[in-house]
Amino acid sequence: MDKRTSVNKTTYKRIQERKRHRVQALWAFISNSYLAGFVQGKIYQGQWKNLCVPGLNCYSCPGAVAACPIGALQAVIGSWNFKFACYAAGFLMFIGALAGRFVCGWLCPFGLFQDLLYKIPFLKKAGNFRGDKQLRKLKYVVLIVFVILLPMFVVDILGQGAPYFCKLICPAGTLEGGIPLVLLNKSVRSALGWLYVWKNALLLAVIILSVLVYRPFCKYICPLGAVYSVFNPIAVFRYRVDREACVDCGACARVCKMQVNPAERPNHPECIRCGVCKKACPVKAIH
Repeated sequence: MDKRTSVNKTTYKRIQERKRHRVQALWAFISNSYLAGFVQGKIYQGQWKNLCVPGLNCYSCPGAVAACPIGALQAVIGSWNFKFACYAAGFLMFIGALAGRFVCGWLCPFGLFQDLLYKIPFLKKAGNFRGDKQLRKLKYVVLIVFVILLPMFVVDILGQGAPYFCKLICPAGTLEGGIPLVLLNKSVRSALGWLYVWKNALLLAVIILSVLVYRPFCKYICPLGAVYSVFNPIAVFRYRVDREACVDCGACARVCKMQVNPAERPNHPECIRCGVCKKACPVKAIH
């Protein structure tokens, strides 16, 4: 491959990545289009909040027009509202079966936030490192413990479980909901305590890691990514590799920022369907 061809391919990949970021930004705006909330410092409480968006978008964001599926699921697990619990679980399964982790790569606002942070120049970005594979299993633990078990068994006197993942961990909620509400709403500021400090410390840690590691929250913590990853191999929208055309050059694996080999496992649980491997394939074997 000559230098000119290499430069053209790099330029083309950047154009494709910008296209994906534009889609992410547009969806983030649509999901948080209640602009009056940012003016009034209040959360939208209209009928649209009974519906979920596919990505991790905080219910408490002043501009959010719909609910986060993970927030909705844990809020009703173990409670009396079984009808809505079935809706939240069914929604997750439907989106997962339809698109898998395509949502992570193209629609999730917090995924866009991490993508942009990773573009900040640094001396050396961290790729594969010891313990990376083991750490990726942590998001399944977070899903089982904080989203399912704690809301189900740690309940108040009325038998209601709290949304423990949102309350104790979610940095997306801090960024999209916690910080804006504190800045815009005086009554919220007066109620701040140690939990707000803890959540901001977690957000700061994710921000720093996102400059060094590609999408650390998606890889290691996000319970929504854990749910969708289970559906990746069977989703309607999934990748297929033409084994007769594939020359095993390794180009797809080299460009994958999630550190998977699309030629071997095109629908790996960690694949976020960003499309970089498809564009990098010299023989167009990935469809």
